[in-house]
Amino acid sequence: MKRTTYYNAVPQVQDQWPIKKALTLSDVDITHPFLTLSRQQVETHIVVYMTPQQQEHLRAEGQVGFNAQDDDTGDIHVMKLKWRGSYYNLIGKWGKVVRGKGLDVGQEIKLRWFNGCLHFSVPQQQIVAVQQPVRMIAAPLIQDHWPIRKVLTSSDVDPNHPFLPLPRKSVEDNILVHWVPQERERLRKEEQVSINARDYDTGDIHGMKLKWRGNYYNLIGKWGNIIRSKGLGVGQEIRIRWTNNCLYFSVPEERYIAAASGHDNWPIKKTLTLSDVDTNHPFLTLPGKAVEDHILFYWTHQAREQLRNEHQVGINARDDDTGDVYVMKLKYRGSYYNLIGKWGKIIREKRLHVGREIRVRWDNGCLIFSVPQ
Repeated sequence: MKRTTYYNAVPQVQDQWPIKKALTLSDVDITHPFLTLSRQQVETHIVVYMTPQQQEHLRAEGQVGFNAQDDDTGDIHVMKLKWRGSYYNLIGKWGKVVRGKGLDVGQEIKLRWFNGCLHFSVPQQQIVAVQQPVRMIAAPLIQDHWPIRKVLTSSDVDPNHPFLPLPRKSVEDNILVHWVPQERERLRKEEQVSINARDYDTGDIHGMKLKWRGNYYNLIGKWGNIIRSKGLGVGQEIRIRWTNNCLYFSVPEERYIAAASGHDNWPIKKTLTLSDVDTNHPFLTLPGKAVEDHILFYWTHQAREQLRNEHQVGINARDDDTGDVYVMKLKYRGSYYNLIGKWGKIIREKRLHVGREIRVRWDNGCLIFSVPQ
């Protein structure tokens, strides 16, 4: 009986706050006050409940204003939601909220849209300290000898544009957390800081720089030398950690790309968002890593270079559900890619809407897609 009661209570708590996020260093930086939220969460749980006028204003102007209520205090703030392409920023009075609530890295913010207003809450730390401290805290420490791991993509190993992008959260949680406040502030102001990087496999030390790029960080400096000297290629895994004031990295010899492709006939799957089904601005956004691992990996070096230089390449796309073939373009947008061309026609013909799942793969020189019923 107890077990049934507990099980039924959990979904109610979770559904009340559909968006939850652990605050990062950039979220609580009062010199550049903004809260970054993932595009899919915002479009699924906020934008879809806005009035048509608000949605149109957001689409046309790239931002929209509204009231935001702090459910912990009852205070109401005038805020703005700003579209940044692959994510959204909450701006306006966010700096005031950070100062007023004394927000810090690691605290969890919860958000929901209700009655035409954005509601948010940052529960007090007591809630985190409920039982199982060993499972939640000790386990990652033991297992994650290399807390940052990344499968290298074609852009990561391009010696003509040598940089290694790393996710912001991983860098802030596992590297910047070990820096003194003065170093973090210097990175924020100057946008890059020199560091030493040691190759764990060879013992070589390289002078590198960590550069802040908003939603991610780039490792630059001698990265091109490392690509060439280690013969790095697509599909290899790089492992990174921060120890004794130095960045350590390792690229184990084994490769495992071929195994990954055989597991799923549709390696790229995405739930369609509001921007994906907008016929006024028709484009399908696909994550950069997924495209590079499962599409560009099969392209020739010349085709990848053309995409890198011209930022877009024409391709054939086949609807696996109907057999129809379309002339499309894949457009490079930095951290993600857009599929454009006949996408608006596909939206209308297949009557696509928010929440449907699209599946994508590359096969025999053609992009294949399917939207199951």
